[in-house]
Amino acid sequence: MGDALTVLVAARDEDARIAATVEALREQFPAAEVIVADDGSRDATAARAEAVGAIVLRLPRRGKGQALSAAERASPPGPLLLADADLSGDLRPLVRDPDRDLVVARFATRSGGGFGVAKRAARALVRLRTGYEPREPLSGQRALSARVRAAVFPLAPGFGAETRMTIDAVRAGFRVEEIELRLEHRPTGRDLRGFAHRGRQLLDLLLATGPLRVNFRGLRLPLVGWLFAVHQPAVAAVGLADDLWAGPERGVRAHLRSRRTTGVLKLVAIPAYALWRTRSVSGAVLVGLAANAVNQLDTRPGRALKAYLALAVPLRAPVGLAVLVTPYDLREMAMLGDAGSNSLGALLGLRSVGRLTGPGRYAAIAALAALTALGERTSLGRLIERTPVLREVDAWGRCA
Repeated sequence: MGDALTVLVAARDEDARIAATVEALREQFPAAEVIVADDGSRDATAARAEAVGAIVLRLPRRGKGQALSAAERASPPGPLLLADADLSGDLRPLVRDPDRDLVVARFATRSGGGFGVAKRAARALVRLRTGYEPREPLSGQRALSARVRAAVFPLAPGFGAETRMTIDAVRAGFRVEEIELRLEHRPTGRDLRGFAHRGRQLLDLLLATGPLRVNFRGLRLPLVGWLFAVHQPAVAAVGLADDLWAGPERGVRAHLRSRRTTGVLKLVAIPAYALWRTRSVSGAVLVGLAANAVNQLDTRPGRALKAYLALAVPLRAPVGLAVLVTPYDLREMAMLGDAGSNSLGALLGLRSVGRLTGPGRYAAIAALAALTALGERTSLGRLIERTPVLREVDAWGRCA
């Protein structure tokens, strides 16, 4: 006998509908556990779900994809059924055949909604990444075999979770099927609130179908450091290569021992680029060390950006994009990656070259070299966490 089915429901502020949804799911799947991931609700969603027999995870607000990923981690092994919190209708046909890989519900009738821009964008993104074109790329009603579950979790954050799930399943060689069912859920209208929701959905789709990386907490986040290519295209490109193809090596010595790694590419390419920009060996060394220093700090949300912003003001480095990205980084909705942290460090280094000459420049090089050496011997993050003042500043604005 195979593993039992588990039903996952992500919910936020759904106290008017969640009880009916959970009761229907428990009636349709009496042997299944129903786990509700309460995504920072401000109402009685969690209490009402528990009252009708659901297991509830009370989470800080992080978005649909991360809520479902947390619920999946809390689930026993086996197949999964995902359902929206405001759903009504029979989902049993999705799990009728246990040999299917990924089965997606397609609504028989459409109610509400906008002009289909998000859905068309999702179809186009799936087709671009896989060659497969789904009819219903945004549906949250999905049955996953245990094999597909292992291939697609953790999910992309936000409303891009389902679209990226389809991409990951197809690219892993699994078959995706769509079944038309008579289902209903609360529609979004063509009003300000509805269009704001679809705008967020479209942004999430674009981020979710780009490069992703799993952070220290096990959350799968979009890499947004490539945005800093507007300031440092060459450094961002080298950093993105490291984001996409890096091996297990960590630290300068490990990369040098391995020789042919994307880390070695950064060690060579960033100072070479800085030498071309500054026409100065000391300037090239300063920029390379600054890029590495900020990269070393990018081990927890917001840490590298806080260091950059603290130094960018006196150095008159650009701060606009960094300020825009910081809330997403702190809330663990996105991460800089090497493309972003190396670009920020290079920006600080280049501005320092313009302002520091003679002894001042060599003092900066010595300080950065000492920081690099310290990072090779111990974790800079651990040092920050052991220092009371730095620990407090480091924690400002971060999710619990």
